[in-house]
Amino acid sequence: MPVSHSLDAIVVDADDDHAVANAGLILAATLAQRLDLEALVNDAVDLGDRPGHFLPGRKVMTLVHAMVAGGDVIDDTDILRSGSTSGVVGHRVMAPSTCGTFLRSCSFGHVRQLDKVAEAALGRAWAAGAGPGAEAMTIDVDSTICEVYGKTKQGAAYGHSRQLGYHPLVAIRADTGEVVHTRMRKGSAHTARGAERFVTETVGRIRRAGASGPLVLRADSGFWSNKVRFTCRRHQVRYSLTVRQIPAIKAAFAAIDEDSWVDIDYPDGGIAQVAEGVYGDDRLIVRRSRLVGAQAALWPDWRYHGFVTDRDGDTIELEADHRRHAVVELAIRELKAEALAHCPSGKFSANAAWLVIAALAHNLVRWVGRLALGVTGTLVTKTLRRRYINLPGRFTRSARKRHLHIPRHWPWATQFLIALRRLRQIPPRT
Repeated sequence: MPVSHSLDAIVVDADDDHAVANAGLILAATLAQRLDLEALVNDAVDLGDRPGHFLPGRKVMTLVHAMVAGGDVIDDTDILRSGSTSGVVGHRVMAPSTCGTFLRSCSFGHVRQLDKVAEAALGRAWAAGAGPGAEAMTIDVDSTICEVYGKTKQGAAYGHSRQLGYHPLVAIRADTGEVVHTRMRKGSAHTARGAERFVTETVGRIRRAGASGPLVLRADSGFWSNKVRFTCRRHQVRYSLTVRQIPAIKAAFAAIDEDSWVDIDYPDGGIAQVAEGVYGDDRLIVRRSRLVGAQAALWPDWRYHGFVTDRDGDTIELEADHRRHAVVELAIRELKAEALAHCPSGKFSANAAWLVIAALAHNLVRWVGRLALGVTGTLVTKTLRRRYINLPGRFTRSARKRHLHIPRHWPWATQFLIALRRLRQIPPRT
């Protein structure tokens, strides 16, 4: 039996220059080097003579790696400067003040340049094996509220949620959770504001990145409009859009023959049925549900939920697929649990740049999971971070080589080493 001891007897000194706070950053940094992201930023982002214009790639990659490690404010970049942590990121780590100066120097045009970087990074990662290729791909589009607490933040306002903040648009790849496009908007922006252009840009980015297969767009009722429908048709994208229950939609629900309703699986204590009608030149697929038994007194009437689509296929299967649109909320939740937990600047353009960089860090984790760890579906970032990123390490030098040591008996050490070997086999860009 081990002898217990008092923790008070341990002497703690902060004096190890060889310690590495997050040794697993070498996975993300290796992939970032293979994709040549730093040079990509340097080529695409031109701040002119604004403060922080020199080598923007270092500043962006400093922010990206801090976000991958779990940072959600600019000052968290300091963790990369502790001990020898900078040795695993592959570039000089910039100070928080320098990164903040860079963000505040960004205008709307510079945010668009960062968008170009995010698109090119997506294409490079997909070309390396993370992309859908010619397979069918589903895009989920949604908006979210990024709450802020400082009333002096430029562009922050109260919207339909009565929360002070911003109201960005987010598009994700449904099967992996990758963020394929973002757009920062003022907090007072309506959900549908800029939706048509956002869909056009999203489809263009995906096509240029290498997705050549059929595309499907899923969205909630905020994006239901003729503009979005016609945009999808113009770009040969099938759509599945939740409808708002306006009088014309309610009349279409009522016009469905009672014999058309088919039972589907539903939790105990309730029943659900699906039927199909027509609205305009689209298929109108409707699900209705209600409580039964003792609980029926709480809500005895049918509750209806419908969507329009131009897709082919079985009604029940299409209805089940449309409900899977909820996966976009998982990606948004992870963004808000990561860097998007805060919008750190008082300037709107700086926060817009922060959003694009946060999406790049979010995707970098997913590309590591897909290319190195063999994750085929959606990935929980906090799980990968706990197992493979936030592990301690230590640098030593032997035979003129630097060695990174990680803890003995680390439960996921074998997978970590295999992942690193796979990433190093990706040909570097020339």
